[in-house]
Amino acid sequence: MPPAKQELHLEVAAKPTPTRGGRVEKRMNEACKRVNVLIVDDDLAFTKKVEQHLQRCDMSTTVAHTPAKALEICEKREPDVIIANLDFDHNSGAEILRNLRDGGSIPVVVTGNHRSENDLLAWLEAGADEYLSKPLSMRELSMRINALVRRRLANSVQNQLKTESGRWLFGGWELHLRTRQLRHPSGRPVPLTKGEYTLLVAFLEAANQPLSREFLQRATRIHEDIFDRSVDVQVMRLRRKIEVDPRAPQIIKTARGIGYVFSIDANRAYTKSRF
Repeated sequence: MPPAKQELHLEVAAKPTPTRGGRVEKRMNEACKRVNVLIVDDDLAFTKKVEQHLQRCDMSTTVAHTPAKALEICEKREPDVIIANLDFDHNSGAEILRNLRDGGSIPVVVTGNHRSENDLLAWLEAGADEYLSKPLSMRELSMRINALVRRRLANSVQNQLKTESGRWLFGGWELHLRTRQLRHPSGRPVPLTKGEYTLLVAFLEAANQPLSREFLQRATRIHEDIFDRSVDVQVMRLRRKIEVDPRAPQIIKTARGIGYVFSIDANRAYTKSRF
């Protein structure tokens, strides 16, 4: 009589559920990665403190202790964000600010010792994106940088839409960038509004990555409603056009606590369409 077969039972340890604080920190660190920050200040202790904090956020930092050195650095490699102490005579500081930006779109955070509303407004009118009074909160500084980078990225999506060619392929669908035409897997054209088209492109550019409502709002420039639920309305309308069952979406899924995620692969193509 053959021996009875023995059943093998394997116990797999469940992965620990990350805490809310851990998830927030992870998302912040991921957003900060690969950002190149230029710090312009003659205060050695201050620049060292800022450098150490931003590097802990996985940002790349470069320091210039004079405006002339900052301009030299910008000519060699354009930073993603500039943190600059321009606490000189305001006219000189404003000129330095214009030279640093040189007509470009580099976000600039001006720091200084003044706290009055007039100082804040003066620097914003001169072209600064933010004005922070010393002593700075390092946490606030990194969050401001993160917000500026996201804003610049969102704006770049808008600019790319005007010049990009080719098409996006996802799940049998085709989105033609030049004509802004969406085609069903059967070949049937599916009309899109301007907002739906821009929202879809934002999703395709970051397929399989959770995107916050704030990011989508900036990327699609939905500013008519001060409540971020306006993004939800656009997502609902887009789901109705590309989902088999909009009530149980398989393409644009809800990322709880974050926003939405385009959950299928998307590929850029430059060859001739099959339609």
